[in-house]
Amino acid sequence: MNLRNRIDRRRSARGDRQLVVDREHLSPTVHRSEPVGRGPALEQLLDVLEPVFDGQLPPPVAVVGPQGSGTSALVFALFGALNDRLGDVDRSFGTTTRASPSEHVTWFAHVDGRRVDSEFAFYRAVLSVLSREPVPESGIGTDDLRERVERRLRGGRRAVVAIDHHDEPETLTYGRVRDLLESAGVADRVTAVPVGRQVPDDWDGATVSLPAYRSHELVDVITDRASTGMAAGGIDHESVRDLAEWADGNAHDALAALFVAAVAAEADGADRIADRHVDRGRADVPPDGVHLDRALALSENRQRVLAHLVALDEKRSTAGTPIGDLAAEIAARSSLTTGTVKRFLYELAERGVLERIRIESNGSGRNPSAVAPLVPATAFRQLTDASLEESPRSNDTDGSTEPRGSTDTAGS
Repeated sequence: MNLRNRIDRRRSARGDRQLVVDREHLSPTVHRSEPVGRGPALEQLLDVLEPVFDGQLPPPVAVVGPQGSGTSALVFALFGALNDRLGDVDRSFGTTTRASPSEHVTWFAHVDGRRVDSEFAFYRAVLSVLSREPVPESGIGTDDLRERVERRLRGGRRAVVAIDHHDEPETLTYGRVRDLLESAGVADRVTAVPVGRQVPDDWDGATVSLPAYRSHELVDVITDRASTGMAAGGIDHESVRDLAEWADGNAHDALAALFVAAVAAEADGADRIADRHVDRGRADVPPDGVHLDRALALSENRQRVLAHLVALDEKRSTAGTPIGDLAAEIAARSSLTTGTVKRFLYELAERGVLERIRIESNGSGRNPSAVAPLVPATAFRQLTDASLEESPRSNDTDGSTEPRGSTDTAGS
């Protein structure tokens, strides 16, 4: 962020006497254009991508690291910067199929596997980077999109496509992406870059591994977010250090706790984050939980069911209530049937967004199951577009049209 923006934010905060001046900069689901504390990994990835500066296609490379290590943030920022410099030469040429040898056009596309989960969505996501022209969301066939991708990559033009979160449940896998590129006839013009916690099966390419953040690096990450998202002096250095040590190298958990602490302080009318607010933030992040963006990438109705579950869990722990009873309670507060809600709860447990808990029973037969959220509840409630005040829907729909959210997710 430039100096003028920093000064303007502080002037605004002083004038309004508000603690939070920009929630987006505090959100654990939003990336910064300049990743903090990832210089060595950035250089390693640039080393592998070096051939693009000579107009050649780089070899395959995987970017891996534990949750909260910044794999997504690193790739998203680097691909954006590279695309600005190497991929913008001829996007306005429309259907031109020949490029000058001196142009060396290489595009860099970041594809969020959490949200791009179909053939149509994949080609559309890639084409939106290859072309300046708006890509329609409907009224066009998959075959047409596939052909457009192939045309854009003729004449020596090429692309590097990152497949983020390739190893999460029900996301776009690396193998599926390779098949889609083969189907479009562009596999020899595209390098696919899997990004996740593990390399794909049978991977034999280069790997850039990101370790968990060290404590002082995480202090820098939190300080960077706080300095642009909150008024000056909104949180003291000791609290930042405590958050960094508690998060144990996980930037997602640290930023989620910071976000909730800021929300709690704001609700109290405080002009700075106190110890009690930090405690509230840490308590909101489940141990061994999952990334908040996995919940925000769900379809509208699944987010709504999760929002109802979170609301119930805040009143009382849902860990002791059988799934069937929870489904009936949520259905009574929504337009969905008990059967649909129950199915969603089981699906969310399968995806790892909910923890499935076996309830001990003295009766005969199978013990019933309960579920509890594995995402930061307050942060989810603040960031989801799903409302508990909903308009009626058909009871048999799952609302699985286009999932919410941008591709900018932090600390993945």
